[in-house]
Amino acid sequence: MKTLNNIKEPSKTLVFAAFAAIYLIWGSTYLGISVAIQSIPPMIMGGMRFLIAGVLLLGWCFYNKEKFPSKTAILKSCITGLLLLLWGNGAVIWAEQYLPSSLTAIVVAGAPLWMALLDKREWKRSFTSLPIVAGLLIGFSGVIILVTSGNQSTHFSLQDHKQLMGLLVLLTGSIAWVGGSLFTKYSPTDGSTLMKVSIQMLVASLAFFTVAAIRGEYQSYDISQTTNQSWLALTYLVTFGSLIGYLSYVWLLSVRSPAQVGTYAYVNPPVAVLLGWLILSEPISGIQTFSLAIILFGVMLVNKGNSQKAKALKKETEEKPPMAPTDEMKLVLEEEKQ
Repeated sequence: MKTLNNIKEPSKTLVFAAFAAIYLIWGSTYLGISVAIQSIPPMIMGGMRFLIAGVLLLGWCFYNKEKFPSKTAILKSCITGLLLLLWGNGAVIWAEQYLPSSLTAIVVAGAPLWMALLDKREWKRSFTSLPIVAGLLIGFSGVIILVTSGNQSTHFSLQDHKQLMGLLVLLTGSIAWVGGSLFTKYSPTDGSTLMKVSIQMLVASLAFFTVAAIRGEYQSYDISQTTNQSWLALTYLVTFGSLIGYLSYVWLLSVRSPAQVGTYAYVNPPVAVLLGWLILSEPISGIQTFSLAIILFGVMLVNKGNSQKAKALKKETEEKPPMAPTDEMKLVLEEEKQ
């Protein structure tokens, strides 16, 4: 009979690689989205991205003869896909029509704060840790400084109604992403992770195409006019963003706290800003650099707080005396002997 002490801790190398994927690869997807929607309508692009990734992933599952999940698992995967991919990622795609890719990534950096506020089960752990609370507040203050300091030279202004609407949509998308993440964390279902993620992507793709039809994107889109750059960007989003990055994120939610996994939103902005500056010539001002430094400092504090809590919990578990077997446990042991 397995106990908590018998649960195998995931490989540190694998955890490091997964964090590197959501930190670096997802930071670059903001650039990929910006390039892809230059000649592909945003909702159609999102539908194509997740349709291709979902089909590839589902095909891999069938090749490995993985069992199809139950109806309950399918339903929960559909809900997760709509929250994370359609609403969460769709908000990013839509907003990048009006906002620089770097600024979009920075606005999404508020996700860890929403994670801490909405994750009721982790309130005691998060809000009793000074480094975590300080890290979240400091990191989010860096985002506020950057957003409110926009001007003509940074291609952003709160006076622009379209850009303001982009910010509001991004905010709702961040909340939806956190809600979907917590739903995934605390509503476990049967079936393999790959199978459930493929369902999430396929459901999201159908929803994207439906929204595209409602917005009239098919009438204005001529696929022959799609540039090679947009096709390459879409390919990158499918392989690295949707397959490697998203799978890493879902897996990390099962082995690390939501608050710790959510720190990707603090690292993505500097990656996105750097790539936007190098490739799209998006401006970087002194206040942006200062804000990013504050955000990175917040990341270090959050990670430090999570590390301290994890060590304390492990020590407490190791020092706690073994429980005396209950009548139910004795019955199970007797059955195992027979």
